[in-house]
Amino acid sequence: MSVRTGNAPAVLLVVTGLACQEIGASFAVLLFPEVGPLGMVMLRLVFSALLLWIIARPALRGHTRDGWAAVVGFGVVLAVMNGLFYLALERLPLGVTVTIEVLGPLTLSIIASRRASAWLWAAIALMGVVALGGGGWERLDPIGVLFALGAAASWAFYILASARVGREFPKLEGLTLAMTAGAVIALPFGIASAGEALLRPELLGLGAAVALLSSTIPYAFELVALRRLPAAAFAILMSLAPATAALAGFLLLGQLLSWLEVVGIGLVIVASIGAVQTAPRPEANLDEDAAAGEPAAEGPHPPADPAQEPFTEPLA
Repeated sequence: MSVRTGNAPAVLLVVTGLACQEIGASFAVLLFPEVGPLGMVMLRLVFSALLLWIIARPALRGHTRDGWAAVVGFGVVLAVMNGLFYLALERLPLGVTVTIEVLGPLTLSIIASRRASAWLWAAIALMGVVALGGGGWERLDPIGVLFALGAAASWAFYILASARVGREFPKLEGLTLAMTAGAVIALPFGIASAGEALLRPELLGLGAAVALLSSTIPYAFELVALRRLPAAAFAILMSLAPATAALAGFLLLGQLLSWLEVVGIGLVIVASIGAVQTAPRPEANLDEDAAAGEPAAEGPHPPADPAQEPFTEPLA
């Protein structure tokens, strides 16, 4: 999938959105000593929900029981996915955590492909996972790895849940309500984790900054980019998230990676891009919706068939 020169501004928007996400994640790690991972989850979801309410102003009436069930289910996924991701970040480098998390949508793509080439990408991804252990997984915190694998599975569920909500709610309404549900779920855990730190205005301000960097800015940039980029090209760019995370971890957190870990990240990226390139394309994809000026469905940017274009970075 080639990207025309005229699409360079859209590519820049996607890359900038990725950078903002990983900068936000780095700031979150720096706040762990003050509020803990679960306190950070609560702050991110609460401020993300508040920002979405200001933007979307969703209606609370006129929705079906299935619609509300989809919203609650999506909210649970958001809370669990963020919780596991930040718990993993407490124990693992940022680049390693994001690389393991990418295995969730990659696995979904391989399963949905039903093509012989999918086994090649699966084998490359497996080699990447082995290399990521630096020749021995015992050097990585095993609990952190389990948290990251849980976040990977949650990402796959996130893709499916966001597409379902998109079918039930227009524009940003479903995402706003789901984010609110996720924030309510995270609230007691966050309060227990952060305690009196939540009374400090500077920490609340930093939590709002993390939500802005990790959610609002990337979403806005990616929504604009989707109107100019083919869906597959966008998915390939999103597959670069592990490299962006590794760079942010090195520059902002001083997290050094071994050469084997760098090779592992590279192999997972190659497998992700290969899976996107060879995935079957539905006729009605994001390009058609983008031409109309609207995203295909609710959520950050779910595809018409979420299993076929799964490499989208979770909004929160």
